[in-house]
Amino acid sequence: MTSRRWIVVAAAFLAAPVLAGCGAGFDANTNKPYAPNEAQALIENGAYGTRGIQIPQAFILGPDSGAQIPWRGSAPIYLNILNTAGTPDTLEAVNAGDMGTVKVTAPIQLPSNQLVNTGKPTPQIMLESIPKSLRGGESVKLDLQFANAGIVSLHVPVVTRSREFTEYPPAPGATAAPTPTPSATAAEEEEH
Repeated sequence: MTSRRWIVVAAAFLAAPVLAGCGAGFDANTNKPYAPNEAQALIENGAYGTRGIQIPQAFILGPDSGAQIPWRGSAPIYLNILNTAGTPDTLEAVNAGDMGTVKVTAPIQLPSNQLVNTGKPTPQIMLESIPKSLRGGESVKLDLQFANAGIVSLHVPVVTRSREFTEYPPAPGATAAPTPTPSATAAEEEEH
């Protein structure tokens, strides 16, 4: 084989990983930022929101990274809700189907064109009696019952209490993350 052929073959092998990455295209999952707290489920018919309700942020606060919310445990639900209708509305109830019961401390008033945060100063919505342990990364379908807008459904992610979520109070009853134990080799090296 001539040296020119070797160069062409080597260039093809080196270019293959780059070209494979480009082959995924601009719509590839790896080309899109992942923001688990975006309630993208409220895009209907190409428009953001539904029946005057917009929810720009929605998440269920799970355990610390590496820990879990135990079976029959509870987790707070955080929603930012904007009522863009010309009249006030009220979030009356939330249903999580077979993923537990949802307790709303009191109906949440939604004045027209005012962002309402259901988690401040303390969470007003709690997912309770969860039928399986949660570690974060799961998704729960919630049906929000509004007085005027009716039922609005969306899938809400369970996020771990890490990164930008560390400032939130821990989920009640969440187990602690396991603490790393040094290996025998590491302990022996420290002694020497």
